[in-house]
Amino acid sequence: MKLVPLFDRVVLKQLVAEETTKSGIVLPGQAKEKPQQAEVIAVGPGGVVDGKDVTMQVKVGDKVIFSKYSGTEVEVDEEKYVVVKQNDILAVIE
Repeated sequence: MKLVPLFDRVVLKQLVAEETTKSGIVLPGQAKEKPQQAEVIAVGPGGVVDGKDVTMQVKVGDKVIFSKYSGTEVEVDEEKYVVVKQNDILAVIE
């Protein structure tokens, strides 16, 4: 199965959270925060959304930072993804 986003939606796959801090402390499962960094898996076509013309600024393969409480988590073929609107993406990591 393949996810194909509509309008200004973007499908993201979250990057794996580190299990140890920079100082070497190992974090237990509950203390780990979900990463806000992700890789773009699929991008919608853009178009007119709420009366405004939307041009997509990200492309497949980009590494991005997205808003902490945004998007909808979905599971497809035992893989977890997050579907967000493009304006929930804060930055592209270069």
